[in-house]
Amino acid sequence: MTLVLARPAPLEVEVEVEVGTTLSVSVIICAYTLDRWADIIRAVESVQKQRATVDEVVVVIDHNPDLLDRARGRWPHARPTTDEAAGPEVVVVASTGMRGLSGARNTGLGVARSQIVAFLDDDARAEDSWIERLLPAYENPDVVACGGAAVPALTGPRPGWWPVEFDWIVGCSYLGLPTSPSVVRNLIGANMSARRQALLAIGGFGEGIGRVGSRPVGCEETDLFIRLVERWPAARVVYDPAARVHHTVPADRLSWTYFRARCLAEGLSKAQVAARVGSERALASERSYVRGVLPRGVATAMRGAVRGDPLAGRRALAIGAGLAMTTAGYVRARYLGRGAVRSMTRSRVVAA
Repeated sequence: MTLVLARPAPLEVEVEVEVGTTLSVSVIICAYTLDRWADIIRAVESVQKQRATVDEVVVVIDHNPDLLDRARGRWPHARPTTDEAAGPEVVVVASTGMRGLSGARNTGLGVARSQIVAFLDDDARAEDSWIERLLPAYENPDVVACGGAAVPALTGPRPGWWPVEFDWIVGCSYLGLPTSPSVVRNLIGANMSARRQALLAIGGFGEGIGRVGSRPVGCEETDLFIRLVERWPAARVVYDPAARVHHTVPADRLSWTYFRARCLAEGLSKAQVAARVGSERALASERSYVRGVLPRGVATAMRGAVRGDPLAGRRALAIGAGLAMTTAGYVRARYLGRGAVRSMTRSRVVAA
């Protein structure tokens, strides 16, 4: 069947939606540094072990010739073989887009051939049931995208002051997200999928925003899903926490310095999205997070302090400080212009 999700647009685009048939799936993994070589191998192997059929794995190398050569040496085949028992073959390509995650993802979109494209971070490992749990959402023709939870895989001890409400700082699911399948505004970049035709119809990821190497900005996913629903108001973006990946969190990210830098960068990133799509759309989810999730987090921490938890008070302070720094980043970038953006993005914090 053909589903027209769009309201009238300059160029009407129809998205072909097949219901009741097996959907083809390509998984796109973008990588930029040799420092994550072992992680990249684990990410690819986790896709090859999926219980559901994956038609191909597309590894996109973001402007790193040495990494490209190593990846092509590890996975030399150009296209999947017909031997299904061997699992999906791996297609290694160089990014042809702008340097950065958005350009690499767009390259993957252009190379992939399946109806559904799933994105897995190069430092994440998918559970065997990952694709199996994502696909049922697409039985509803209104669903244009589906993603799941990113569980933190810590390589060091979690600081007692670190609030779980801020696990988004390290690219993971956080307290406040739905605990059952729900319609959301946007998905977590480490664990998301979408109908490929729909992403191509809106031009893919915006290459003017998002992560470039170690620059600590992001929100390219927020921008993407806002544009999808703006183009097709009937479209639904679904979050299913049962579709899980494990996202590596290096010990050096669990520090106050990293916490502070990512909060400031998140404010900057939201300002960039607001400039593109308007503050009402860019901050809709954040308003409920600030009004509901964070006050509950402070209250929980204070109750813990009363019960004798020596670090609970610091968690409450971290919640307040995180909100203040994120707001400061937003205000600075939104109202002081590009000069503020350039100065804030000079930070070399490793991207989550």
